[in-house]
Amino acid sequence: MNWNTSSTFTPVGLALRGRPAHKVVCTLGDAAHILIKNWPSDDGEEYVSAVKACVDAISGQIAPEQFRQIFLRAANEAGIAALTVVHRRELLWKC
Repeated sequence: MNWNTSSTFTPVGLALRGRPAHKVVCTLGDAAHILIKNWPSDDGEEYVSAVKACVDAISGQIAPEQFRQIFLRAANEAGIAALTVVHRRELLWKC
């Protein structure tokens, strides 16, 4: 299982409602945690697809970047603003 795969997963910044208000998703493990603990709704079609795709990516059945596209569609469905995070040395967070 590849819970902390980050080298092929382009990080995504999310603006969530509630706590935490902002989150940078760097790994498949981060995404799984957000989907289960912080997602505003668990009944959307794209959400269900994202949960399944996350499991598939963790188990190596699909590429992390393929999961990322599905994850972004789920964020859009839920009204969550998502931004691609650009890697720079001076950033304060670590991916």
